[in-house]
Amino acid sequence: MTAFDEAERRIWDGRAAAYARSFAGLCARTVPALIDAAKVGPGARVLDVGTGTGAVAAAACRARAIVSAVDAEPDMTQWAAEAVPEADVRVAALPELPFVDGTFDAVLANFVLNHVGRPRTAAAELRRVTADGGRVALALWGEERGAGQSLAYKAVVAAGLDLPPALPPLAPEEDFPRTEEGLAALLAEAGFTGVVCETVRFDHRVDPEHWWAGTAGGVAPTGALIAAQPQDVIDAVRKEFDALTQPFLGDDGILTLPHVALLASGSA
Repeated sequence: MTAFDEAERRIWDGRAAAYARSFAGLCARTVPALIDAAKVGPGARVLDVGTGTGAVAAAACRARAIVSAVDAEPDMTQWAAEAVPEADVRVAALPELPFVDGTFDAVLANFVLNHVGRPRTAAAELRRVTADGGRVALALWGEERGAGQSLAYKAVVAAGLDLPPALPPLAPEEDFPRTEEGLAALLAEAGFTGVVCETVRFDHRVDPEHWWAGTAGGVAPTGALIAAQPQDVIDAVRKEFDALTQPFLGDDGILTLPHVALLASGSA
């Protein structure tokens, strides 16, 4: 593992429940588009890479596919296995997957390449396990960000905390631009053809308490920083968080948070 991967493991260790209560709903927003782009249907052999709590695996099972799913975090795989018992769920991480070449008709990676230390090698691994003529589809947080995507970070700054340490940098030869062009080129270089990539914008509607639960539960670097603070500091951050979310709060008490992501797909 790279230093980046090791830092990711520490951040996500034991966070499945907090993720399920909060950000899992956000990340699930792209699942239908991925299922469609990968042409998942009855009998298709499908791999869900970085399954998290199992949203992609569950959708593929509903499409009557034959589903395998992996995640680097054992806590996540346990959660996914319980949520999607019909899927074969294992602990495994990019860029080394425990499957022979060309095993799958469709490989899906929903917000996974953001969390690997060797994304170019990981993309090549996705190609390796995809059968000739099969499909890949993935979602990624890109350079462009919606107004609802950095509220916890801004709350930390407003509360006067030292910012969370940056994750270790990727090796220059492994990194790529988080743009439509950069992601499309990454997949093309990995051996996929007919690659298309688009920017998608959507509003995520969520209860404020559920949104705060992920941050308070230690999800992601900012959440890990907040969760490690004494209660009075957490309360101060929460006060700033509530103020920052106020413009997004509707009369129904639900937040409407603008988000931006990249969606890409191609053929093997």
